[in-house]
Amino acid sequence: MSRHDSTENPFATTLVEKPKLGSYRRHLLVCTGPRCSANSDPQALFDSLGEHFKRAGLDAGALRVKRTRASCFAACKGGPILCVQPDGVWYYNVTLENMQRIVDQHLVGGKVVTDLIFHQGPTLTA
Repeated sequence: MSRHDSTENPFATTLVEKPKLGSYRRHLLVCTGPRCSANSDPQALFDSLGEHFKRAGLDAGALRVKRTRASCFAACKGGPILCVQPDGVWYYNVTLENMQRIVDQHLVGGKVVTDLIFHQGPTLTA
């Protein structure tokens, strides 16, 4: 039956294929919304991450980092805003220069850049 067939049971269960995603160590969520930052281009920051990751060896292997655009985090000041998961670290004022610090210190070195943190989520325990 087609999706628009009036005789189709609207409560019928459709099998949905489970998605697959490559493995990665961290996931960066970047706010690219227009209200986040008046003085910079968050989309340009997002676009630059691919090169940052390649130079730092974060584009493959055990340290691989995934990046995703978000349209709004509802934290509309001090952007661009970047969230590092599963670490629960939220950075503000993520300029191109500060992004390099985050890549070098946090993503490669494992130490957060404390002067750029505006929120820290709860830590996960195994």
